[in-house]
Amino acid sequence: MRTFRIGQIVPSSNVTMETEIPALLRSRESIAPERFTFHSSRMRMKKVTKEELEAMDADSDRCALELSDARVDVMGYACLVAIMSMGHGYHRVSADRLTNRTVENGNPAPVTTSAGALVEGIHALGAKKVAVVAPYMKPLTQMVVDYIRSEGIEVVDHRALEIADNLAVAAHDPMKLPGIASELDLSDVDAVVLSACVQMPSLAAVPLAEAMTGKPVLTAAIATTWSMLNELGLDTRVPGGGTLLSGAYNRKA
Repeated sequence: MRTFRIGQIVPSSNVTMETEIPALLRSRESIAPERFTFHSSRMRMKKVTKEELEAMDADSDRCALELSDARVDVMGYACLVAIMSMGHGYHRVSADRLTNRTVENGNPAPVTTSAGALVEGIHALGAKKVAVVAPYMKPLTQMVVDYIRSEGIEVVDHRALEIADNLAVAAHDPMKLPGIASELDLSDVDAVVLSACVQMPSLAAVPLAEAMTGKPVLTAAIATTWSMLNELGLDTRVPGGGTLLSGAYNRKA
């Protein structure tokens, strides 16, 4: 039995990523021998605005170094919209840069971003068309939609919940999400992104959303967990993690 150290680069006002990813990996511990510990470093951010997101992203190098000092085995950059606000394809730039920081520090660890993980998770499912629910204001939500589209995925329909304060995003009732998703045009989609945000709680609602929509349902937190397990070379079967974490899907190049 091996214990893996999970590092998370987290916005200072995020209170969800450090609950949902551990919950998923604790669930995995019920069916697999590996164990996990969790370690975070925080970047300052209170309001989900483009200006604050850009300033926060500049602080991610420090976080990667701090977590590298702890010799974590993998890192997850836990802010999808911060990455997407920096321009199309930025998840590759960020992951490469932060991974290089760990190499330079003498404690190399792969870094995945929630933005890149979501895109890769959609591709792994074989989904070409998706519907998206996001908590952001409409301009930021449109930016997320455009980013996903730039990765060769058609966003058929989307909903912006227009919650500006990041702590208010965390307070949103996850059990409202299946109903919100059901109001979208799902007639021609292959999958549903129930939460395009690692701060908006959604994990408890995923089984109900899959049952109500009849579609594979994934979230930013589920995709990030899936990506980190891939980076660690571990089986991706996680009870309660929806279709992507059924163990049937591996990362596609």
